[in-house]
Amino acid sequence: MIQPVFDEVIHPINRLRICSMLAPVDSLAFSAVRDELGLSDSVLSKQVKILQTAGYVTLRKEPLNSRVRAWLSLTPEGRTALAAHLAHLRIIAEAATAPGGTES
Repeated sequence: MIQPVFDEVIHPINRLRICSMLAPVDSLAFSAVRDELGLSDSVLSKQVKILQTAGYVTLRKEPLNSRVRAWLSLTPEGRTALAAHLAHLRIIAEAATAPGGTES
């Protein structure tokens, strides 16, 4: 069972979305993540670097014809951290919608 933990590395929206996109797959092309999230190469690169430094994401480059294609993958540590963070967010969401809260 995953222990709910708020993760300040994953929490910013772009990093949360990156990790969420990578969670159900083995890897995704950098360009696919960039296009889906509507980010520039530089913004995505910066967010990926932060996730790499935390050990949550790997970046693999492969030659493709005369170009290089970059692939992003969530590491096992990244998968665990994402699951723990999402579990914590579920607790927050449940508390916000629990009966007996403040009435408007």
